[in-house]
Amino acid sequence: MTTLVTGSAGFIGYHTAESLLARGDEVVGVDVVNDYYDVTLKEARLERLARHAGYQHHRIDLADAAHVETLFATVKPTRVIHLAAQAGVRYSLVNPHAYVQSNLVAFVNVLEGCRHRRVQHLTYASSSSVYGANTKLPFFVHDNVDHPLSLYAASKKANEGMAHTYSHLYGLPTTGLRFFTVYGPWGRPDMAMFLFTKAILEGRPIDVFNHGDMRRDFTYVDDIVEAVVRVSDAPAQSNPAWMGDAPDPATSFAPWRVFNIGNHTPVELMHVIHLIEDALGRKAEMNLLPMQPGDVPATYADVQDLHDAVDFTPSTPIEMGVKRFIDWYRDYYGA
Repeated sequence: MTTLVTGSAGFIGYHTAESLLARGDEVVGVDVVNDYYDVTLKEARLERLARHAGYQHHRIDLADAAHVETLFATVKPTRVIHLAAQAGVRYSLVNPHAYVQSNLVAFVNVLEGCRHRRVQHLTYASSSSVYGANTKLPFFVHDNVDHPLSLYAASKKANEGMAHTYSHLYGLPTTGLRFFTVYGPWGRPDMAMFLFTKAILEGRPIDVFNHGDMRRDFTYVDDIVEAVVRVSDAPAQSNPAWMGDAPDPATSFAPWRVFNIGNHTPVELMHVIHLIEDALGRKAEMNLLPMQPGDVPATYADVQDLHDAVDFTPSTPIEMGVKRFIDWYRDYYGA
């Protein structure tokens, strides 16, 4: 079986490719390796993947339809795990066009590739950001999500809708995964935990938004990957009980599903900062700032559907996860 993993130089993509390779799958990675964040870190991830005989890499821009068509014709993937995207809520406020190209144009090219090659299952990254203005906690996949608060969130909501049309029109099984605040070794430098650690070690103040009154469902990357792989192994199926006069937002008459992947344990941001301080043995100087546009005060995942479908529930405690991240950071950067 050949699995195509897009975004394989990225945080979650790298870990997912490693997991598939470890169990003996053939993995074709795709990543253009842009400079949204440190290219050196992305290249280091790819160097580790290249050590596996079962890995091959293609540096192409998924927004280029001709290149994507050639890729699918050449690779003939059995399954696709689409994790490539322009990430970040705040960056979408300053460079919206990047999200149109990376999250919309590229996604329809991947859908077309899956359709024409009759891929068994497309599993793709959505985001907890799709819950937008929803305030009922925990966030439940069966609730409506029609009020995104950033273009990033809107692009991910659009991906879910685009996938549904291909599931309906062409019978392509698709599953969207709404990730909740992923962290861990080899993480993204634009994420809070990475930014906090770097600033504290360099003796710089950290920016803490909403004056620290934030809760996030921090989810350790190993739990994310375990869920991604299990879901990929279980192609989406139609829900025979689905009714158009009372539509369930999480299932369909078509082979289409969405799941939350979160630790189902919201954690106070200040608690995470204190854990980082304890692991580093240094105190943080904080700039307490107002809420950023497009942000939300709390996230909290209901993951019962994920558990029912693939018999897995993320469970890594934040204390353990932070320690593992700090240990990796010190080792990688010699800090």
